[in-house]
Amino acid sequence: MGRAAEKQRRATYADLEAVPPHQVAELVSGTLHVFPRPAPRHARASSRLGIKLGGPFDLGDGGPGGWHIIDEPELRFPDPDAPGELDALVPDLAGWRRERMPEMPDTAYFALAPDWICEVLSPSTEGVDRDDKMPIYAREGVRHAWLVDPIARTLEVYVLGADRGWGPAVVHRDAARVRAEPFHAIELDLSVLWAR
Repeated sequence: MGRAAEKQRRATYADLEAVPPHQVAELVSGTLHVFPRPAPRHARASSRLGIKLGGPFDLGDGGPGGWHIIDEPELRFPDPDAPGELDALVPDLAGWRRERMPEMPDTAYFALAPDWICEVLSPSTEGVDRDDKMPIYAREGVRHAWLVDPIARTLEVYVLGADRGWGPAVVHRDAARVRAEPFHAIELDLSVLWAR
């Protein structure tokens, strides 16, 4: 067998640490994914969503509170296909119910799976976000996942089923005003996410 038939070396956390700080890196099922920093539309949609959810759910301003909402947390989970290795994922936003995580960890990462994640899609990240990361979020028991596409102007809302599979997406578009799980206590005006 030639070199083409050789198994590709699995990336490790040391490979992730070697990535320059001006890039975003994730380790997913032994593959290192390196991306440029998000484009302005992507960053703006993520920032605005964090603001809209953070006040009522993290701070309790005009909402029920009870959550920790975090921008770009590093999540570390054991890789079941490679004992001793990790999956290191960085969702754009993640949230933990305070009843599950009363205090923030002292580490630079989170080992406890969040209750909710949000990935803001871009042409360079959409395949990894959908095809590689969503199954890991399901495997780890993340109950709710949102995929936001600032170009298509859509919000896809997923809920994890009892079989650890994602149910069908509920898709909201353009300037819809929505109450989406798990943050249905407030109405979210999606047009705020697309504003330039």
